[in-house]
Amino acid sequence: MAAGDLSVFDEAKAYMLDGDFGSTDTIKLALITSAVTPTDADAVPGMNAGATTTYTEVTAGGGYTAGGETLDTIANMVTEAAGTMTFDDTGASVTWTQNASSPTDARYGIIYNSSDTGLERALAWIDLGATVDLTAGDLTITWNASGIFTIA
Repeated sequence: MAAGDLSVFDEAKAYMLDGDFGSTDTIKLALITSAVTPTDADAVPGMNAGATTTYTEVTAGGGYTAGGETLDTIANMVTEAAGTMTFDDTGASVTWTQNASSPTDARYGIIYNSSDTGLERALAWIDLGATVDLTAGDLTITWNASGIFTIA
């Protein structure tokens, strides 16, 4: 994958279809280290130890809080029009500002369901292209104008 590419986990497609997530569930974007490289085929990917494939979140500090940034609820993020489901954030982007106390080892972004107790199952991942040092500058993830991802 290239820097900025987003990919949906294979298992997340099943989660969306089998009704495993509730409309009020909160979706977040967290930053993780390179300790585990995400792949679409990861088994039960998540941010909590109950998941089969777990990722190591960067240490909170500076402009980054544990758990990452809240995007919205499933109900607000999922829409359908003309047979296409769009998964989108109500904000155009997420920014973590530079701070001397911020993490220095962000490598990937993980979009996950923080309401999914015990697993916090991941939906998608973003390749940041290289390790990002938030003490050296801001990190902004800007969503595509057509949505974070679509299923047609």
